Amino acid sequence: MSTELPGSQPAVPTRTTIKWHFPAIHPEGRKFGGIAVGITLLLALLGWSTLAWLMAGLTIWVFAFFRDPIRAVPQDDYAIIAPADGLITLIQTVPPPPEMMGPDKLGMEPMIRVSIFMSVFDVHINRTPIGGTIKDVVYISGKFINADLDKASEDNERQHILVERADGVRVGFTQIAGLVARRIVPFVKRGDIVAAGQRIGLIRFGSRVDVYLPAGTAPKCMLGQHTVAGETVLAYIGDARATTGVLQ
Repeated sequence: MSTELPGSQPAVPTRTTIKWHFPAIHPEGRKFGGIAVGITLLLALLGWSTLAWLMAGLTIWVFAFFRDPIRAVPQDDYAIIAPADGLITLIQTVPPPPEMMGPDKLGMEPMIRVSIFMSVFDVHINRTPIGGTIKDVVYISGKFINADLDKASEDNERQHILVERADGVRVGFTQIAGLVARRIVPFVKRGDIVAAGQRIGLIRFGSRVDVYLPAGTAPKCMLGQHTVAGETVLAYIGDARATTGVLQ
């Protein structure tokens, strides 16, 4: 992992060639894809060709929804990495969620929250924004309103995850179910040790992830920016210089 300060010049990696390939399908999606294939074949055997073609298109979408591409994760001790693919729709200063308040969690002071909305066309595998130990995982049942709305953070079904680094820095993030989403699937539990960018769960189907930045840390991302889970840097720990931009 890099120990360079934010803004310093990293070493240039050895040049190599990377080839594109079809992303793998996560095991969680294979059963749904198999069901869709079975329905498609049944419709075709019954001679309902129009419905069969429509179902074939839906089958392709199901497999695409559960795609699990390889990501190039920045190896930087200061980087807070996007946990989700999607559109940054909210950047706000808010109190931490009640379930993550306290001296052994995120504290009591307001902090910057970056919200990433995942449409049904985005990759839905979520990744941890920093490496460390999973200090807490809190699941809360709730409603299924539009995840793009601010109140979804308080009303919707959600799962809070708190990660603590070896130096005591903590980053919390929340998986939030949306209108179509009906299940948050965790891959980790309290006490697990994770690397930055490691897969920690997914949400079916269409949802949002909130990231709570530590004190003294400003976002290096912008409203309207599309993030890539495990690759896009949202902020650098301890860097209070915010990034601004325009949509064009």
